[in-house]
Amino acid sequence: MTTPSIELKPSSHPLSDAEREAILANPGFGRHFTDNMVTIKWTEGRGWHDAQLVPYAPLSIDPANMTLHYAQTIFEGLKAYRQPDGSVATFRPEQNALRFQASARRLAMPELPTETFIGACDALVRQDRKWVPSQGEQSLYLRPFMFATEVGLGVKPAGEYLFMVIASPAGAYFSGGVKPVSVWLSEEYVRAAPGGTGAAKAGGNYAASLVAQAQATEHGCDQVVWLDAIERRWIEEMGGMNLYFVYGEQDGKRRIVTPELTGSLLPGITRASLLEIAADLGYEVSEGRISVDDWKSASADGSLTEVFACGTAAVITPVGSVKSTRANWTVGDGQPGEVTMKLRKALLDIQTGVAPDAHGWRHPVGG
Repeated sequence: MTTPSIELKPSSHPLSDAEREAILANPGFGRHFTDNMVTIKWTEGRGWHDAQLVPYAPLSIDPANMTLHYAQTIFEGLKAYRQPDGSVATFRPEQNALRFQASARRLAMPELPTETFIGACDALVRQDRKWVPSQGEQSLYLRPFMFATEVGLGVKPAGEYLFMVIASPAGAYFSGGVKPVSVWLSEEYVRAAPGGTGAAKAGGNYAASLVAQAQATEHGCDQVVWLDAIERRWIEEMGGMNLYFVYGEQDGKRRIVTPELTGSLLPGITRASLLEIAADLGYEVSEGRISVDDWKSASADGSLTEVFACGTAAVITPVGSVKSTRANWTVGDGQPGEVTMKLRKALLDIQTGVAPDAHGWRHPVGG
């Protein structure tokens, strides 16, 4: 399959330096967008074509667009970081490309070649590189996504799709210092079931999660923790993030465990990176199954010292307390733990170019 070259038609009226700098002073998350976007079409029988970088603008969609009715839509999230020498690098974009392909397969959508995915992200970052912040943990968040564009109400895989990349400057997730979150164990709702779409980054997964998140808020919690669909016993994810459990020293080593990928969990790229970083730092790392009872009892006897969630947006978020219909408990002393903060710093140092990139994860974006 040939990869279409991206035709550059950037905005002739980008924001002024002063306007852009005012936004970058306090960008928040997902509130502001850069001057341009990338679009690539796919048509049955023709494949990928018409790759363009064009000014950021609204889309015109027919009311019978198949995505609006049957939800063939997937997305990714990755970040571009300003490096100490002023250059820009993204973090493991090839892994996002591979997961995007896996999501597409699950939703009967065309697979975008890895080089096309990375090329589209690179083109947008190069064009809008002035939007990459240079302060602390700030970054430029990239949102590649794809949806069906065929018009019709027949229930079938669409014959036309649009792949896009947009970008949004992102401030530090914890602007006032890293704070632990409280979580609600969802026993009424599940995120995903075996054979379902849990391992795909599909829009419908997030729509289905909102009612449980609202329930968590009603119980005074920041986030929802999902349990398995069969027994409602095994820990899976926190919101849209993977979880890690840190245990006290055993044979002179701290032990770190993350729920294993069962097919209903999203295979997080931050999760995979931390497995390697934790091993590099000398921790005993494994993937396994952790039950609600395990979490509660290990917190009570002190053998479980820390719990944290990880993902692209927040990097690492400590979990301080847990609520459910049956019990409430605190993790450790309820504060961000030593291992949590050490891993968080190690990952951010690689992403921002402060530390050596022993694994070759940084992807320089020239321009």
